Amino acid sequence: MQRLTVSLRGGFEKRKACLVFYFTGQLDAYSEKQFTDFVDEVLKANDLSVVIDLSKIDFIDSSGLGAMVHIAKDCNKQKRSFLVVGNPRVKQTIKLVRLEEFLHLVEDLDSALGQLTA
Repeated sequence: MQRLTVSLRGGFEKRKACLVFYFTGQLDAYSEKQFTDFVDEVLKANDLSVVIDLSKIDFIDSSGLGAMVHIAKDCNKQKRSFLVVGNPRVKQTIKLVRLEEFLHLVEDLDSALGQLTA
């Protein structure tokens, strides 16, 4: 994992013909630009399906949700499959603003990989 900001670390790996992004820390107004830039840069170099694993994110705010929406829209334009995995706190935040269907929120990483490789 590389440090994207003081409060956010991220990385990615290719698994089962998918790109799996991992993040820890806080996805908020202070880190959303670096988060978006990092994901966009990796997506430009690959055409695989995408899983964003937020299960180790401590906090996500409206700016973080906006960054997720931006990435989901880009994936939709590219006709690229896109799923999000979150911990209970992240899931609650996503569901609170009714984005669970748009962001394709799934229960866990194994479920996400199963959906994309089935």
